Amino acid sequence: MSNFADLEGLIWYNGNMVPWREADVHVLTHGLHYASCVFEGERVYEGEIFKLTEHSARLVHSADVLDFEIPYSVAEIDQACRDVVKANDITDGYVRPVAWRGSEMMGVSAQSNRINLAIAVWEWPSYFAPEERLRGIRLQISKWRRPDPMTAPTDSKAAGLYMICTLSKHKAEKDGYQDALMLDWRGQVAEATGANIFFSKDGVLHTPTPDCFLDGITRRTVMDLARKRGIEIVERAIMPEEMAEFEECFLTGTAAEVTPVREIGPYSFTPGQICKDLIGDYDAVVRRKNTAAAA
Repeated sequence: MSNFADLEGLIWYNGNMVPWREADVHVLTHGLHYASCVFEGERVYEGEIFKLTEHSARLVHSADVLDFEIPYSVAEIDQACRDVVKANDITDGYVRPVAWRGSEMMGVSAQSNRINLAIAVWEWPSYFAPEERLRGIRLQISKWRRPDPMTAPTDSKAAGLYMICTLSKHKAEKDGYQDALMLDWRGQVAEATGANIFFSKDGVLHTPTPDCFLDGITRRTVMDLARKRGIEIVERAIMPEEMAEFEECFLTGTAAEVTPVREIGPYSFTPGQICKDLIGDYDAVVRRKNTAAAA
């Protein structure tokens, strides 16, 4: 992929379609200095954005958690996302709505700052290389932990919360892994750097309770698909040592979709029938191959 600042196309920016290279912000924007910025990640399949309204509603919610109001309704954000996909003639790609406080005030206080909203879209294949996805990826266990909800706005998709994800993923990639597993402040299994995590044992799925990280839209979709197959799902606290007992493991996320995992630190997993079935079910839903499954 070329430098993202130097792509061709249009970006929806505060109500207007702006040439890609002209969609700039000032160096003193509050969102850059104080992380007063929220965003979403959405997939386009066959020209349609999957679960668009859920993503737009979460963007508005995240802004509310960070004490600012996006000056567009959920319906208006939905339409802007559709418009920018159409304007860029994207069939299969990735959508990035982002909202942030501007540069009118510089300091911790930012009550008078303009709230900006931009939406970009670009072609984007699978988050992980196809051959890696099929055989399962390897995760390192990060030293960084998801924070206590009393110390950070964990019920938001806020830019600042991803700093430790970048640090974790960089370390993992440097050491030959594809991603990292993050524990929470209590030492319990939480999530990967940008995806939720599931484990299977004796045909039952186990997944951490999302009380300090996002209950992902893809996570909920995959849980619905699993239930349709009659698979029991247990949401609970999971300690790291329990990973020795699990058989299969996979990640879920807008970018990751359903990605099997074969290794997390000292623990090994074998991608099997549950992973294969849910990969197929998810692909059928997002690409509308099975109308009944998508209902």
